[in-house]
Amino acid sequence: MSGTSLDGLDLAYMTLMFKEHWTFKIHKAETIPYSENWSKRLRHIVNQPREVIDAINLDYTEYLGEVIQKFITVNTIDHLDAVCSHGHTALHQPDNGLTYQIGNHPKLAKLIEQRLVCDFRVQDVELGGQGAPLVPIGDRLLFSKYDYCINLGGFANISSEIDNKRIAYDICPVNIVMNRYANALGYDYDDKGMIAKTGVLNQELLHNLNQIGFYKEKPPKSLGLEWVDNTISPVLEESTLSDADILRTFVEHIALQIASSVNANTRVLFTGGGTYNDFLLERIINYKEFELIKPSHDLIEYKEALIFGLLGVLKLRGEINCLSSVTGANNDHSSGEIYYP
Repeated sequence: MSGTSLDGLDLAYMTLMFKEHWTFKIHKAETIPYSENWSKRLRHIVNQPREVIDAINLDYTEYLGEVIQKFITVNTIDHLDAVCSHGHTALHQPDNGLTYQIGNHPKLAKLIEQRLVCDFRVQDVELGGQGAPLVPIGDRLLFSKYDYCINLGGFANISSEIDNKRIAYDICPVNIVMNRYANALGYDYDDKGMIAKTGVLNQELLHNLNQIGFYKEKPPKSLGLEWVDNTISPVLEESTLSDADILRTFVEHIALQIASSVNANTRVLFTGGGTYNDFLLERIINYKEFELIKPSHDLIEYKEALIFGLLGVLKLRGEINCLSSVTGANNDHSSGEIYYP
């Protein structure tokens, strides 16, 4: 899978086992960084006309085929039940009935000569849902011992069980914004939050960010690149602050939004690249006392890839892999397409 922070392609080779309850083992996992060309194409894909996105989809499918095949060969993997692909989100406008993930073309099954399960979001949008987040079914089945699961990726999203229903939603942008400002300063990302730590917190900008209407909406709700470009970016660009001061203030914004989403004295599992941002975690804990759990490297990096593997397995078993309580769809359902080589 590929996330909105554009770190690269995440690949994980795993076994999923069911005996009374689901367990898992990640055997091999790797992130393949994007080339400068692919980073540029994916970063600007949302502004392209549909025919251009369709052409990129074909190129991206070829690219995925090469990367997946190499991963299989290098790790001498055989007897796979399936390859489960999220692809990369090009467009996400669920309120307009639209979501489009590139790299889910049937051709991929032929390129890798494997059964392929993919395109997990489209059906949910057709059923009136947000098409996101989809990870919470995995949180319920694999990580139920935690009160909350929070992923700090391109966006922060949260999942928890409330009145026997799984509730989940996107909280706010994280790396999709912070990486842009780190890039402007010549860095791939803000390592451990050290750049933000040197900046000065600006209360006016913090107030303006916290007043954005999305934060007052009730779930189900989800975010996409288009929303960032149309809503967050103008607020940041109107300020005359340095990049470091913007980073410092945005960290505080994230911390406030996340802290307000969890209850005190609970157990919270954090995963995703943002979990390595020590300064961000410090600021979150500053606002709310709870047990913050950082798991193993493989789980921090590849939890979402693991769960999309689970989504594919559930689809193959004809079982529910998409929860209406999370996405707002008309009903729970088994989402995704299955293609054969």
